Amino acid sequence: MSRTSPAAAKGAGAAAPARPPEAPQDVPPAVRRFQNRITLCAGGGEVCDGWVLGVVGAALPLARDDLAMSPLWVGLVGASSLVGILVGGLFFGWVTDRIGRQRMYLFDLAVFLAGSVLQLTVDNALQLLAVRLVMGVAVGADYAIAGALVAEFAPPHRRGRLLASLIAFWYVGYTFAAAFGFALAAWSDDASVWRWILASSAVPSLVVLLARLGTPESPHWLASKGRYDEADAICRRWLGAPFDRAGAREAAGESGYTTLFSPLYVRRTLFTSIFWLCQITPFFAISTFSPQVLASLGVASGGVGEVVLNLFLLIGCVAGVWLMNKVGRRPLLIWPFVVAAAALLVLGLWPYGPQWVVIGCFAVFALFHAGSSTLQAVYPSEVFPTEIRASGIGFAAGVSRLGGAAGTFLVPMGLQAWGAGPVMVAGCALSLLGALVSAAWAPETKGLELSQASTPYEALDRDRGTAPLSTTP
Repeated sequence: MSRTSPAAAKGAGAAAPARPPEAPQDVPPAVRRFQNRITLCAGGGEVCDGWVLGVVGAALPLARDDLAMSPLWVGLVGASSLVGILVGGLFFGWVTDRIGRQRMYLFDLAVFLAGSVLQLTVDNALQLLAVRLVMGVAVGADYAIAGALVAEFAPPHRRGRLLASLIAFWYVGYTFAAAFGFALAAWSDDASVWRWILASSAVPSLVVLLARLGTPESPHWLASKGRYDEADAICRRWLGAPFDRAGAREAAGESGYTTLFSPLYVRRTLFTSIFWLCQITPFFAISTFSPQVLASLGVASGGVGEVVLNLFLLIGCVAGVWLMNKVGRRPLLIWPFVVAAAALLVLGLWPYGPQWVVIGCFAVFALFHAGSSTLQAVYPSEVFPTEIRASGIGFAAGVSRLGGAAGTFLVPMGLQAWGAGPVMVAGCALSLLGALVSAAWAPETKGLELSQASTPYEALDRDRGTAPLSTTP
């Protein structure tokens, strides 16, 4: 689809006139520290999300044996937190746009903390499923809130990397949780050690909850509700400058899903949801059951493959954050989809090749997937206006986790019924779909103000004849 234009669009959804972003040296140290704090606290929520999903690989086989779960229940429990993210993103994204970022920012972590502790007390599969479902709801809410806050406090030249770093936090939480889970499972002979592995997410959630105390409300959200004096007071205190009313876009309309699926924004809603789903589904399907997947591909030591996978995930994520402002959003999204599809296709067509080929394809998939996945926190936070930003992020996150839940639920049965080859080919097909959707609809938002980045496609189409299409500063 069209690239994002920096020109002002008139009418509904119009963006403010383009203004050059302030140079990095213009940002006072105190303001930079505050922006870093906002990002760190938001990233802490991503650590919790990665943690609650990262421990599943180690805990689920032990819980299966201890609770005598059938393959059906194993799939349901494995997918429960992902389904919860769908519910939390859909509902609490809308709530966050209605009542504000600040209150929800603390409430969701408190719920997550309570759920983490409750996992110590479950004694059957249904209770475990219910607790992890509620934890997933809290995680889904946090996706919507954290990304919106970071985007609304960050300047254009830092926004991409600050948002992308949220996904880096996710991988840190996921990797450390997986390593902790497998280490504790290997060290302890206690049949109920899986409860402690799952409940370990209470530690990062408590730390993050305490760190978030005192976070101010988003001035963009306040301004979207007409509360300009409060927005101005927060900007003067924390950002060292008055609120820029000239750069604030006019209201896009009512907050909620009516606007999200209106003709102005429906393509952005579909784009963010589909590309995120196409990234997440094969990743969760493979990573949640990586020991079983690797074993079915003939790798003697699933633990070695797990270590290689997580190592390349971290390397790829760091590379993605670094490349964010160098190559732009679009190339960083489209080409990794193509490379990941190629790696999965090799695994699908040659499922019992040499171990170095199998592990190499897993490493390539992990590297390029992780680099591109940094955009999961960037695009949904940039392409929606303030009035529907949390709703848009929450909806896209929820849809992506619906795909992840489906993949997590179906993989153990697919491995048993068809083997690893067809499962890998299915992942390849999803990656190709993601590449096609991204090539058609992904805008280039590098270096733009939020009001410009969230300009609807239709407004850009009206300006196509007079506005430059390149957004590279």
